[in-house]
Amino acid sequence: MSDDLSWMLEDALQIPHALHAVLISADGLQMSRTAEFDRGDADKVAAAVSGLQSLSRAVSFFCGEHGANWRQTLIEFDGGWVFLNAAGGGSYLAVAASADVDMQDITYRMQQLVSRLGKAMSTGIRGDAVTS
Repeated sequence: MSDDLSWMLEDALQIPHALHAVLISADGLQMSRTAEFDRGDADKVAAAVSGLQSLSRAVSFFCGEHGANWRQTLIEFDGGWVFLNAAGGGSYLAVAASADVDMQDITYRMQQLVSRLGKAMSTGIRGDAVTS
């Protein structure tokens, strides 16, 4: 994707205790990341969460929903969380947060961001658009 969406991902860091955000393509490639997050680490995250999304879809039958649309995956670690959401157009949004994050706040605000990302990816960003 030629349009830089990193400025949109920076909005994810406005969520208290959010650490990083990465936008991932369906084939596991990093499309964009928040500015302070290392490119190499973002590439590793992209490949890993693409696999997690695929594994998550594979167990939809466990909920009695064979072939149901995947929406999100949540992973908890001792020190924090990884949120992975469908972002439209076959892309995914991954956000890392510390253990102190407000779960309701981050999931709500990620859905808002996903909606904006989906619109931007489907229409493209105008060359003369102001992004600051």
